[in-house]
Amino acid sequence: MLVDGGPVLPTREQVLTYELPAAEGKRDDPRWPAFARWYGFDICRPVHWEVEALEPAELQRLVLEAVELYIDRAQLARQLAEERRQRRRLAEFLGRFGGSDGS
Repeated sequence: MLVDGGPVLPTREQVLTYELPAAEGKRDDPRWPAFARWYGFDICRPVHWEVEALEPAELQRLVLEAVELYIDRAQLARQLAEERRQRRRLAEFLGRFGGSDGS
């Protein structure tokens, strides 16, 4: 997976490994000619591959693997602790009204 702040894209190896079907690309995409020349595609026939063609569990695994390098573990731990604190406070608040479902 290519994750760089833009769309999530399958790599060439993933396209080949998973035998992802090609879909017709946008003919007016100004990036296509350079991409086609670089990878040896027909400039007159734009194509693209969608990650949605992957099984959901495999797509999730690939995306998590791709973003792993960018995760700030200390920040993640702080965020998870904050979420636990907020859940406790919400449960306490709801508990004052006779139950956790608010009834």
